Order: sequence, then structure tokens, then C-alpha cells
Amino acid sequence: MNDAFGNALSFRYELLLPEIILAITAALVIGADAFRSELRLGRRILPWLSVLGLLVAGGVSLLWIDESSDFQLLLTIDNFTTFFRVLFIATAVFVILGSHEYVEKHIGHIGEFYALILLSTVGAIYMAAARELLTAYVSIEILSFSLYVAVSLARNDRRSGEAALKYALLGGVASAMLLYGLSLLYGVGGSTQYAEIGAALAGGAPGMTLPLLLGLALIIAGLGFKASAVPFHMYTPDVYEGAPLPITAYIAATSKAAVLALFLRWFSGPLLPAIDDWQWMIVGLSLASMALGNLIALQQHNIKRLLAYSSIGQVGFMLMAIATISEVSASALLLHIGGYLITNLAVFTAVIALYNRTGTEEISGFRGLAQTNPYLALVITAGLFSLAGMPMLAGFLTKFILFQSASQGGYLWLVTFAVMMSVLSLYYYLKVIREMYLHQPDGDPSRWRLTPTGYLATGVLSLGMVVVGVYAAPLYTMADRASRVLF
Repeated sequence: MNDAFGNALSFRYELLLPEIILAITAALVIGADAFRSELRLGRRILPWLSVLGLLVAGGVSLLWIDESSDFQLLLTIDNFTTFFRVLFIATAVFVILGSHEYVEKHIGHIGEFYALILLSTVGAIYMAAARELLTAYVSIEILSFSLYVAVSLARNDRRSGEAALKYALLGGVASAMLLYGLSLLYGVGGSTQYAEIGAALAGGAPGMTLPLLLGLALIIAGLGFKASAVPFHMYTPDVYEGAPLPITAYIAATSKAAVLALFLRWFSGPLLPAIDDWQWMIVGLSLASMALGNLIALQQHNIKRLLAYSSIGQVGFMLMAIATISEVSASALLLHIGGYLITNLAVFTAVIALYNRTGTEEISGFRGLAQTNPYLALVITAGLFSLAGMPMLAGFLTKFILFQSASQGGYLWLVTFAVMMSVLSLYYYLKVIREMYLHQPDGDPSRWRLTPTGYLATGVLSLGMVVVGVYAAPLYTMADRASRVLF
């Protein structure tokens, strides 16, 4: 290493402190679970230890607001990274708070479950923070391998092992495509650093048109798989159905948001000079995802499969912001991701609470919920209406701003189609609401209550849906400050 390069490197390990805290917490959780009998610890200590570590890491993350620093030219710690750090950590906290009762009943390896949530959060954060290709790829694999194992953790459910096998096999193919695409991009750009790739592409890269196109196609295919975009979505409904419910919620939230963060880093930075080569590909993915996701969701009778196809349609909406990439569309996408995560977690937390009571994932199992637990029925109704984009809820305002930014980018016809798909989605969401309010309960009609943590998680998330739907200015300000560093 020459002196000039050595002086350019920054060895500020304190920049990585939140992820170090998460990794140490994961090790402590595994250790506490392994030596639980010797230490005379109950299993209830594991979720609370995990939440404590997450809260400490989240608090430390706030120290780098409005700072822009890098670690060894591998990771960038800026407002964009901080935005996703807080978002991913908050997601993990709510998944754990809303599911610890489920985990005790249905997960065979509890310590491993919480450790995998923590480690996958580290991978997701580094996907948003990476500033060179190999770091981004390793981060993707940290997230992916953690989820491959977590999907298989359901006790006495054959679907769980099958889903994990499908996820791992297809995920391996997608990772191979992505890595091959990155190697072609490295050949065109002559570097793995985002800034140097962007400079090479801006200079024209003569004679590299075909390798660049092939590399972009493979990269978009690999990321499309990770985001469950059509036609790379085949595994999604089976994985959603077979995975334990908390992991389904985590995949629908953190996994998708992490891939979209990587989309933003790559397509607003190093790949922006080649926008004419990849824009039509993203538009095609967006159009196909909106159409197929919402149309096939109409036929579903299992709530996890319905939410799987719903999430595919939602990815189609979000990809419009990538196709029309600009500072306006990037901030709109970050705002929408925030609202989407709050809404999605509220719905899944409520579904987990219902599953703990009834043991069914069928939509017919929601019958009469408005009588047996009116609060939970209200939370699910608000969440589904928010996903559909109804006024006064987070989904309406964030989707409106997202659609507006796409129309300003010159894709009014795509926005028109997206509005049509949003209206269509209301039909299959209303199927669930109809079961809760227009039918009598099949079993015991007596009322029942959630656990205190169930009320805490669903209450905070429901309040967040309403607050963002009515007054999104604070979240929009954070999204705008985060997106500004990309350009």
C-alpha cells in the first residue's frame, strides 16, 4: 500500500459502533440461551436482551446525524445510512415485541431466532451504507443467509423447511447472477468504488456497451429477486407461507427496504450516467409487479400469501421512484418506505396476535373478530386501508407523494396504471375486513385480550399510521435530508 492510499483510509471504528453493539448482543443472546440452566435464566430474558441491544444501537446511531464520514473507503456513514439504521433497528424492535409469545410457542431455537434477527439487521444496514461493490455484495449475503436459516426455524411445520430450501436454492441463483453482473460492471468501470464507476460511465466507456447492458440486466435481475419484483418473485408466496410469521413480517419489511436502499445508492450514483440503458428495465419490472401482484392477490385465501402478493404489488409502486430517479423521487421513496414499514408491521403484528389465539392463517379465520376483539379488528382494518392508500392514513399521503414524483419524472401513464392497481387492491383487502365485520365468529364468541407487549406494539404502530397520514412533515424532512446526500 502506498502512502497516498494509506493516508486516504479512515480507520474510525467508532463509526461502526451500532453494528458492533448488535453483533455483541447477538453473541450474548446465543450465550444466554446456551447456558440458561446454569445461569438460571428464563427464556423471557432473550427478547428483552435483544430489544435492549437494539435500543442502545439505535440511540448511538443518532450521534451521526448530519455527519458524512467513511470507513476505509468501504462504508459511508451519512444521513442516508442513519435514516436506514434507525428504520431497520426500529423494525427489529417491533418484530420482537410483537412476536415473543409466538416465538415461545412455535420456534424451536429461540436464541438463534433473536440472534439471526440482530445479525440480519447488520447486513441490511451495511447494504444502505456500502460505498463499493464487494462490501454491498457481502452485506446482501449476510442478510440473505440469516433469513435462509430463520425461515426454517418453525417447529413442527413441514412448510418451513420446504420454504427455506426453495429460498436458499433460488437465492443462490440470484446471488450468482448479481455477482456476475457486478463483475461485468467492474470490467466496464475499472473499479469497485461507486465514485470511480460513476466517473468511468460518465466518460463514455467506449467499446463497453454490450458488457454494460449485460451487467445491468444481471444486476437488476439479482436485485429484483431480493425485492420480489416480477418476474423474479416465484419464491415469495411459498416463503411467506412457510416461514414463521415474525420472519414473514421481517422479510416483508426490512429485506425489501434494504434492497430499495441499495437500488437508491447504485442507481442515483454510479449507474446514473447509464440511465438510458437501464431505465426501461426498471419500468418493465414496475409495471409487471403492479399488475401481477395485485391480480393474483385477488385469488388468495391464506393471509400470508395475500400479503405476499400485496408486497409484490407494493414493490412495483416503489420501483417507479427508481425509474424516475431524482432528488425529489428519492425523498418520496424514503418517505413511502417509512410509511409502508409502519403499516406493514402493524398488520403483521395484529395477524401474529390473532394466530396466537386461533392457530389459523386462513382469511376465514378472521370471521367475527370485530366481536371477539374489536381493537385488533380496528388495527387490521386501518392497516389494510393504509396499504390500499385510503385517506387519513400513512399509505395515502406517502403513496400520493410517490405518485406525484413519478408523474413529474415524465411517467404519467405509469402513475395512472398504478392508481388503477391501488383501487383494485382495495377489493382483496376488503375481503379480509368483510370476514371480520360481516360474519359471526366460528368458535368461542367471548372477547379476549392481547398481551401488554401486543397492545404496546400495535398501539404505537397504529398511532404512527395516523400521525404520518395526517402530519408527515417530520418524516418527510428526515427523508429529504437523507436523500440529499445521494446527489
